[in-house]
Amino acid sequence: MEVRGERECTECGTRWSYFETGSVECPECGSLRSVGTGERREHTDAPAELDLTAVLARLDDTPLDDLVDEIKTGCRSYLRKRGFIRGGDLAPLDDAYLAAAELRHAADVYGRLADPGGGRADATVSEGGLEGTTPGVTDDEEWYLTSLLRAADTGERPDTDEVPPRMHEARGLAASEAVLEYRTDVVTYLETHPDPEASRTLGAIRDRAKRIDALGGDVVPAEADALVAAAGELGRYLIAGDAEALASARERLDRIE
Repeated sequence: MEVRGERECTECGTRWSYFETGSVECPECGSLRSVGTGERREHTDAPAELDLTAVLARLDDTPLDDLVDEIKTGCRSYLRKRGFIRGGDLAPLDDAYLAAAELRHAADVYGRLADPGGGRADATVSEGGLEGTTPGVTDDEEWYLTSLLRAADTGERPDTDEVPPRMHEARGLAASEAVLEYRTDVVTYLETHPDPEASRTLGAIRDRAKRIDALGGDVVPAEADALVAAAGELGRYLIAGDAEALASARERLDRIE
């Protein structure tokens, strides 16, 4: 939406940037009586912090499946506040957003895999190794969710080859949903900064994201990450005018077609 980026308190006269604070409350006196000043600009992002401190404090003495709902709630709250246009300028598809999206989906998958007692999977071992598992979660799946949770504030995610098979869904859905959200803001940005080449590439990104979404995220993690990389490169092209980034995005999309 378009908003005036500067606000002035009618009680004490303090001025501040709404684009930076996302609040109409005066930072000096706390009054809610303020008026917008300056030019209206498109703005979809808001200051937000993924605060999972309470979950982390209980992680060592609480079964992980008892925490998944709280994890998902925290992630959803953070993601709802986030956007990718700040004061009329397009922002990158950042690691913090991606990590929160993947953590939300990983927690959802984990909760569905866990048995009612929160037990782990029991493996039947044959001469060739693991023959099969019973319903539940494996140590690798628990490690994956815990790793995402502990690194949520840094935006770090496990490498593609570290994502357990039954968690591919989480990686894929996080990628498709994040890219489609980013696409929405890029479309808005292109309304005032038209670029036919970017629009064409954005259409291809949408098609790949929709495919992954239709598959329920069940694609190899490398494909999900390639889609995210292509969206990031398109953003870099629009933000910094990097023509090589646009070419790279198209090459990635061709490879995952």
